[in-house]
Amino acid sequence: MKIVVGCDHRGLDYKREVIKMVNRMGHAAEDFGAYTPEAVDYPDVARRVGQAVAANEFDFGILICGTGIGVSIAANKISGIRAALCCDNFMAGRARQHNDANILCLGAERGLEGVEEIVKTFLTTPFEGGRHQRRVDKMAQMDREC
Repeated sequence: MKIVVGCDHRGLDYKREVIKMVNRMGHAAEDFGAYTPEAVDYPDVARRVGQAVAANEFDFGILICGTGIGVSIAANKISGIRAALCCDNFMAGRARQHNDANILCLGAERGLEGVEEIVKTFLTTPFEGGRHQRRVDKMAQMDREC
């Protein structure tokens, strides 16, 4: 799979580790920045990653900021994006199974413990469809109408 990864300045070192994890899992990771510790506005990075995922240029995206909250809010402003802040495997699995999330958001301030499993769960868990498809369709309709 092709995975796009982006962060603000708070997530720089964390992002580098996540890219290594994604590569170890056998996926191709593309780095959309930040590239230096100089301050970067997370909405700018979330926009670039979100637009690339929404355009189907990548299978999934991963966004990182200090808490993961800001990039999650920003990415969800983009039509076709279902970004989920996941702090554990359960959330990562449900984000994929029930919400067909296409961007995983992470908080660098939480540390790297358990993150490889969260990333793996997110990237390997299929969307269940069924009753959940109706809800995802309603979110897509909201994208078009709101």
